Amino acid sequence: MSDRKIKYFFSSGIRFECRNCGFCCTDSSGTIYVDSDEIKKIAKYLKISEDKFKEEYLFPFRDSFSIKEKENYECIFYDNGCSIYTVRPNQCRTYPFWIKNMRNKDAWESEKKQCPGIGSGRLYTEEEILDILEKSKI
Repeated sequence: MSDRKIKYFFSSGIRFECRNCGFCCTDSSGTIYVDSDEIKKIAKYLKISEDKFKEEYLFPFRDSFSIKEKENYECIFYDNGCSIYTVRPNQCRTYPFWIKNMRNKDAWESEKKQCPGIGSGRLYTEEEILDILEKSKI
């Protein structure tokens, strides 16, 4: 049995700070999964019932729902910034530390070209990144 620790491209950490540019909210069509707890929080924040929230802002997806998009593929909650930022879904909170971006250095570098917050701000440690990836749904 080996005591050798896996070496990730992010083992020395990665800097990230959201610049509120909207790239992750507007770049392309996608699925923003929301679970029942997130639905409750967002509906309460919007001061509407959960049923009204589901009807107006969500569509069925897997075992729960996804947030609707505008015709131009922007998140329905994006308007020069996230209108539900303080209660945004976990999927949004964990960006850019999504599995698809963290698979390898090339995937990360590709995302870095699009997101101005990657490479600036606070340093996320390898342990923090692995914890985020474990909790991430994407």
